[in-house]
Amino acid sequence: MAAAERYNVKDTEAHWQRVWAERDCFRATEDPDRPKYYVLEMFPYPSGRIHMGHLRNYTMGDLVARYRRARGFNVLHPMGWDAFGLPAENAAIQRGVHPAKWTRENIAAMRAQFQPMGLSIDWSREISTCEPDYYRHEQKMFLDFLKAGLATRTEAWVNWDPVEHTVLANEQVIDGKGWRSGAPVERRKLAQWSFRITRYADDLLAAIKDLERWPDKVRLMQTNWIGRSEGARLRWDIAGRDDTLEVFTTRPDTLYGASFCALSPNHPLAAELAESSPDLAAFIADCARIGTSEEAIETAEKKGFDTGLRAVHPFDPDWTVPVYVANFVLMEYGTGAIFGCPAHDQRDFDFAKKYGLPIMPVVAPKDADVEAFSAELVAGDEAFVGDGVAVHSDFLNGLAVTEAKRAAIDRIEALGKGEGTVQFRLRDWGVSRQRYWGCPIPVIHCDACGIVLVPEDQLPVVLPEDVDFSVAGNPLDHHPTWKHVDCPSCGKPARRETDTFDTFVESSWYFARFCAPWSETEAFDRAAVDYWLPVDQYIGGVEHAVLHLLYSRFFTRALRDCGYLGVAEPFAGLFTQGMVLHETYKAPDGSWVEPAEVEIAEDGSARRRGDGASVTVGRPEKMSKSKRNTVDPEQILDTYGADAARLFIVSDNPPDGDMEWSEAGLEGAWRYVNRVWRLIADPPVALPAAGAAVPVGDLDKPTLTLFREVHKTIAGVTEDLERFRFNTAVARIRALTNALADLDCDAPGAGAVCRFALETTVRLLNPMVPHVTEACWARLGHATILAESPWPEADPAHVVDDTVTLAVQVNGKLRGNIEVPKDCPREDAEKAALAVENVRAHTDGKTIRKVVVVPNRIVNIVVAA
Repeated sequence: MAAAERYNVKDTEAHWQRVWAERDCFRATEDPDRPKYYVLEMFPYPSGRIHMGHLRNYTMGDLVARYRRARGFNVLHPMGWDAFGLPAENAAIQRGVHPAKWTRENIAAMRAQFQPMGLSIDWSREISTCEPDYYRHEQKMFLDFLKAGLATRTEAWVNWDPVEHTVLANEQVIDGKGWRSGAPVERRKLAQWSFRITRYADDLLAAIKDLERWPDKVRLMQTNWIGRSEGARLRWDIAGRDDTLEVFTTRPDTLYGASFCALSPNHPLAAELAESSPDLAAFIADCARIGTSEEAIETAEKKGFDTGLRAVHPFDPDWTVPVYVANFVLMEYGTGAIFGCPAHDQRDFDFAKKYGLPIMPVVAPKDADVEAFSAELVAGDEAFVGDGVAVHSDFLNGLAVTEAKRAAIDRIEALGKGEGTVQFRLRDWGVSRQRYWGCPIPVIHCDACGIVLVPEDQLPVVLPEDVDFSVAGNPLDHHPTWKHVDCPSCGKPARRETDTFDTFVESSWYFARFCAPWSETEAFDRAAVDYWLPVDQYIGGVEHAVLHLLYSRFFTRALRDCGYLGVAEPFAGLFTQGMVLHETYKAPDGSWVEPAEVEIAEDGSARRRGDGASVTVGRPEKMSKSKRNTVDPEQILDTYGADAARLFIVSDNPPDGDMEWSEAGLEGAWRYVNRVWRLIADPPVALPAAGAAVPVGDLDKPTLTLFREVHKTIAGVTEDLERFRFNTAVARIRALTNALADLDCDAPGAGAVCRFALETTVRLLNPMVPHVTEACWARLGHATILAESPWPEADPAHVVDDTVTLAVQVNGKLRGNIEVPKDCPREDAEKAALAVENVRAHTDGKTIRKVVVVPNRIVNIVVAA
């Protein structure tokens, strides 16, 4: 091949993908004699098109998998599809196509789009969660969870989307509207199947500290979501009634600052009062129309309705406070009722100001002028939420907050008004969804027997194919035959459960199914899951930091307790990548313009292709269809190839930070790929045969320095990849190839050192750009392939320099540098420092009082003034 021959990206990448497939390079099997390493990216929803987030996520996962395989690990790197969900059902309605057909066609399309990326995936383990051979095991798990008391059916307040006709999680409600439909969400009380995640609340919380390879921000988010609070449950008598109002509080020390009690709009007492109060009923209906997530409730204007009831203070029978129904009180947290202490809670403070309620400070900074502090607080706009001591609080006065909490709880318990307790923010996981395209819940409702479990030998309960989406609501509800069955217990006519599982259920155990997806009778081959789990490196977006990851942690514990597997934590290591950003473009009419339609002139101005209309360039934002600032990965792969795209993804930004996609950056990566190819195809010096040793003893100093630089690069890149510093690793490799430009081609051993540097370069680059490096490796005369080759090892003797550079100071001011043997005697360093010409200029004729030598760092010469 002539040296001038260009690198043929398309043929090369297709060739090496065929070689890997033919050699079955990435098929994983259990091998107890080798250390295992399970790499997994969060599997995608089959929308039909891959996007730049997929390209970035899977590039990083593939880099890790290839690196670990080269380090001698037995690597599992599988792929599957999170295939149930509302988008497929919506597509069925909008396009008149069955969800199963739409989903399977999308899977085929996306699989074809993933293939050109050159991913080292074991495709023999591919799974799709919408197939009966997957969800039959989920149904069996559910039955086992029911038997173990880990699943239950209860009535609960839910978010109801009147357009989608299904329950939504709080996180799927945006500004009071359904995240997909945009319809105002309603609050309804429905019978729901739930998983009892709260049973593991303490364990889930305590184990977070052991997840040392998880990002701190994710561990904090999970800690806050679980929300362990120590406090008290206390009972307030209701004046004129025989019942009491139970309240949970984390601040019993502030009881002497109470000025009102408040009920959730969904509290049973609120519902009772609303039956005889149309105004209260209207207020409750209005509350149901605001957002139901905690964020929405916290940001909404605080509103209340005075019920006319008065609650009797637990410490003083002559002290009563008004009872409100308030839009900011959640039925799902605590007891659904609170007492308000406005001076020390901003939400309560705002509410008290709005409704003219008393504000009594009962905690003040230590040594503060209590009355002056109290007057200032009441007149201001902010509650005092800091630490301090109790004031205006009878027997609590002078106690620190922690001590006052304990004393208040002791008094509450002594009075029989309540008890100290621990409360969790975490709620049980409601898994019922009123839709068709989901896993059927395997129970039967019988008027005579109640709820009856589907016998295991009748699993899977398969979705019917002949469904009608022309009628609003869940097609399973109005299917003419599917839901009608005989009761397995008594034989009488009964009906199937028509709710299906939340799709988070499928994604809460898929990682374990990958360990042995061909197991038919059992969900898992026990030996396989015990070998592969936990996942050693999980990679995905931080947006899944709470729900998916927390549900998976619960599910793994539940599976362990039901005898399916032997681990509690599913993911030993977690990495959350940043978002992919791109500039936004707007036409004169305000419409968004796609990047492919924009031409950027040399002066930075932008115009739309075709009509030449002026385009306004906006700041980089997350790629989104709504702003049309997306880039088609297929077009990038077709134009530049996978290696250039992969290199750009890992080289320009830290992987956990956001990256701005740019044509210039991609062009730069493409040029470097070609540069590496040219270095191999046309090396700067004639290379000896593969396997030739480097004659280290014959090398002159510059050539030996380059040889040592190769070993330093191996060590540095290895450390970088261990620490997910991909961009730094790329920078080190580029620096090595730049250093080759200074090679003296006529120096003894130059050819051997050049070969060593070039071979090391392609070996270190291989996890990032696997195709061109395989081609280079073959070009260098090797019969092996890099996908099956070990990682290079740095020689410690050559990583450490023989010489060091010392700064030389005179009276603390830098006057020069010297190069001396590492760990040389103090006298030698002093002699070399005094010989520096600039040092002599500042010491001649002066008295040297002392010379301070800091080994391998500095020499400071102290002279008389």
